[in-house]
Amino acid sequence: MQPIVQAFFDSVTGTVTYVVSGPGERYCAVIDPVLDYDPKAGRTSTTNADKIIEFVRQRGLQVQWILETHAHADHLSAAHYLRIHLGGKIAIGEHIRTVQRSFKKLFNLGAEFRLDGSQFDRLFGEDEAFSIGNLTAKALYVPGHTPADTAYQIGDAVFVGDTLFMPDLGTARCDFPGGDAHTLYRSIRKLLSLPDNTRLFMCHDYPPEGREAEWETTVSAQRAHNIHVHDGVTEEQFVSVREARDATLAMPVLILPSVQVNIRAGEFPPVEENGVSYLKIPLNAL
Repeated sequence: MQPIVQAFFDSVTGTVTYVVSGPGERYCAVIDPVLDYDPKAGRTSTTNADKIIEFVRQRGLQVQWILETHAHADHLSAAHYLRIHLGGKIAIGEHIRTVQRSFKKLFNLGAEFRLDGSQFDRLFGEDEAFSIGNLTAKALYVPGHTPADTAYQIGDAVFVGDTLFMPDLGTARCDFPGGDAHTLYRSIRKLLSLPDNTRLFMCHDYPPEGREAEWETTVSAQRAHNIHVHDGVTEEQFVSVREARDATLAMPVLILPSVQVNIRAGEFPPVEENGVSYLKIPLNAL
């Protein structure tokens, strides 16, 4: 069954959120929802998430899953907010526990922060199958950008997270804690071994001047045209290019606030005695 895919693009973070359902189906999944965040004021808002809520309700859909491809470093997740308003289970790959261990140490999180992934409703194992109504889905383990990335194969579509960008942009960085360019290459080749007409949906697009934002491509287009990892590029060639480029990149603007929220499945840190929730900024640690 070919899924129906509705995309919502946030131009501020370059993130694409998807609502995925089967033809005539009642149930749907939301993939990588965005919570708006103003880093200057430290304020969150729900403009992007409310668009999802409106769309789902207008079409009479019921959210079965809220799927995260990984603990994003460029936007805060709206998963917790959506679960409150739309229901559904928040899910991510089981290796999120590795990411939680890394960042618990960086942020010196207290004993209240658990390292077992229990902030999420479901942790998927490698190639674990699940369903969205009558749609058959599979969680594909594709580490490299981080040690916990998961892509979701739903019918003829794969939601690749941050493994791949559109062909003219290449691939995601690998210099976050636990990232590895060799591992990313192998994960990408796993995805590009799927049938040529498999639809690939990106988590991000940062369009160059003169091009509108795009987020859908195919396995055949990536194999032919991806500037970093088209057919014929060896693992060593890819690693050389990827590591050289990563060395020039600044940290994402929202990495420190976003990771603290996203390893909690979109919940804020516990409210302190004055009724305010705080995010930590570790000095001289990155």
